[in-house]
Amino acid sequence: MTRFAAPIAEQIWDMKYRMKDAEGQAVDGSVEDSWRRVARDLARVEKEPAKWEEKFFSALEDFKYLPAGRILAGAGTGRSVTLFNCFVMGTVPDSMSGIFDMLKEAALTMQQGGGIGYDFSTVRPRGAAVKGVAADASGPLSFMDVWDAMCRTIMSAGSRRGAMMATMRCDHPDVEQFIEAKQDSARLRMFNLSVLVTDDFMDAVRADAPWELKFDGKVYRTVQALDLWNRIMKATYDYAEPGVIFIDRINKANNLSYVETICATNPCGEQPLPPYGACLLGSINLARLVTNPFTDAAELDPEALDDLVRTAVRMMDNVVDASKFPLDAQAEEARNKRRIGLGVTGLADALLMLGLRYGADDAVAQTGVWMKAIARSAYLASVDLAKEKGAFPLFDAKKYLASGFMSKMDKDVRDAIAKHGIRNALLTSIAPTGTISLYAGNVSSGIEPVFAYAYTRKVLQKDGSRTEEEVVDYAVQMWRDLKGDAELPDYFVNAQTLAPKDHVAMQAAAQEWVDSSISKTINCPEDISFEAFKDVYMSAWDLGCKGCTTYRPNDVTGSVLSVSEKTEKAPEADTGADVVYLTEPLDRPAALEGATYKLKWPGSEHAIYITINDIIHGNHRRPFEIFINSKNMEHYAWTVALTRMVSAVFRRGGDVSFVVEELKAVFDPRGGAWMQGRYVPSILAAIGGVIERHLIETGFLAGEGLGLKTDPKAEVMAVGEAPRGPSCPSCGQFGMRMVEGCMTCPSCGHSKCG
Repeated sequence: MTRFAAPIAEQIWDMKYRMKDAEGQAVDGSVEDSWRRVARDLARVEKEPAKWEEKFFSALEDFKYLPAGRILAGAGTGRSVTLFNCFVMGTVPDSMSGIFDMLKEAALTMQQGGGIGYDFSTVRPRGAAVKGVAADASGPLSFMDVWDAMCRTIMSAGSRRGAMMATMRCDHPDVEQFIEAKQDSARLRMFNLSVLVTDDFMDAVRADAPWELKFDGKVYRTVQALDLWNRIMKATYDYAEPGVIFIDRINKANNLSYVETICATNPCGEQPLPPYGACLLGSINLARLVTNPFTDAAELDPEALDDLVRTAVRMMDNVVDASKFPLDAQAEEARNKRRIGLGVTGLADALLMLGLRYGADDAVAQTGVWMKAIARSAYLASVDLAKEKGAFPLFDAKKYLASGFMSKMDKDVRDAIAKHGIRNALLTSIAPTGTISLYAGNVSSGIEPVFAYAYTRKVLQKDGSRTEEEVVDYAVQMWRDLKGDAELPDYFVNAQTLAPKDHVAMQAAAQEWVDSSISKTINCPEDISFEAFKDVYMSAWDLGCKGCTTYRPNDVTGSVLSVSEKTEKAPEADTGADVVYLTEPLDRPAALEGATYKLKWPGSEHAIYITINDIIHGNHRRPFEIFINSKNMEHYAWTVALTRMVSAVFRRGGDVSFVVEELKAVFDPRGGAWMQGRYVPSILAAIGGVIERHLIETGFLAGEGLGLKTDPKAEVMAVGEAPRGPSCPSCGQFGMRMVEGCMTCPSCGHSKCG
């Protein structure tokens, strides 16, 4: 029986991927049972299912091939879930009825567990005339608020956090409001935002030329391109959003440019997709394929890589036929093009095993060699599948081979495609792998550098006590097993010590041989100058990246883990607020400081007054009680109940930010109301917004509502680095960090995108 590399790996498998019955009892007795379940389900569409089941099981064994979490969790369970991770939805019509039809489709997709992406550039700008109703348009951002509320509702009904991506073209008249939308920390929290940047815009930026903001042929105003670029950069510098997508580059390189135009991506950006496009993901674990690690003979086994890639491509192609889809249009799109996204994880660990420093010239070159080998094997495997099962239905050899990406493939690959066709229109993508990387033994995530070599994790036991366990990076553990206590060599670098240019160079090297895109975060130091920060994006553009996402820790975005390069001494615990457990309610002092907020709900004769009192605990301010009052007797019973329940939660301590999430997800069946340009689905949601505002203003919530800022009973301490970071809203432990566009907890795997 396979032994997990660390307790956290087994816990993640048990929590996320292990099949259980309706009562929560385990059906999969071991991880081998999970692999067998997935292998059997994906082999059932084959003519020789028994043969391919064994081949698929072998690929899954020892965590060599890691299907995306939805496949691990859903395949073979008989449940009505999609095995595809994310979708780009249909084009949003510029009409009220069409917009709400799209909202319904989005809700149905999220209900089955799919994240979604939308381009809101098709909605007329705020203030534009609406013919026939003598009114002005409210603009795309107002409808994004509606989507955001929908996503909160779907999230509150299930265990998975919803994820959405919104894009807007750089020439849309509302793009400036889009750029600044998430500077309101309570707005659009379920969205990631990215601006679609065109080649013409980048040329205009370089020339400091005028830039027209237009819609449907009408120019609304003209700005300087460089000024608009600087607004994007400043928002990203201060708030980590919006990201930048080089949309013309994506469309020019697209193998399917002859049948589709891409305007949006999935939530993490690694899959640019057409309307109703689906994102199917899986990763080759490079760290498991290195032979003779940490010796002069170390290499990544090329034959094993080729065989594993070919098997993975076949498995993923079968997912297209085995999966359910929320919408018929999504099923049709997936089967017409059979797009898959095979990527990698454990890249940084594999480089370390070969003695290469992440971001150095030789590591960049080696990354290119591996990614080209994967692309070559994947395309040839898909040609073999086309011989056996037929090419994807929309294949046109002449047009397909004329695409920008195919021009760099070797002649024998292009000749094979011309002769036999190809089963899958696109084959490669590098997705976020934070959770499955932990499940696979804490290998480095995707193409990201190692974040922390080791840290101690405090685990809450059933009796309320905590035990400590060390979580060690896969390559570091291998070094220890081979070298004992020998000091780590200089080429062991991590995300916090790398220069941004090293991140960009690695992303660009991988992108050259990835036909879709890459989810990667370029970590920037807090003290990076604004001009140097802008250079990161220009470098990404110049080196051929399809997009760029950065993270700079500050008071707004929240601090990521900090690193001490020399010392192995763990830091002292912060003097923050203690975690207070259910058995330790906070005592009420005689006097408390607080604030009262007036809330006027449309249609209600009397205002609601909300008073929130705070307690100073551990030198930090935290909510202690709430009072809700109104002259409107219609509200009396539920306001009293809400006062008592929320106050009781506050007094029990810990991370109480979920109160905000739950209240803001409540919809009133009689309809909500527009308040200050945003749709609020109920009075309770409005109260949740008031509480959220108070928690942010008093410093209890970090800028994006990530939870408690300090928790000395749940610190994360690194061995050799002493990293620290914001506490996790799920498990309460320190260490939240930005990985592949998402704030991710290394202790429990909780991930918050957007």
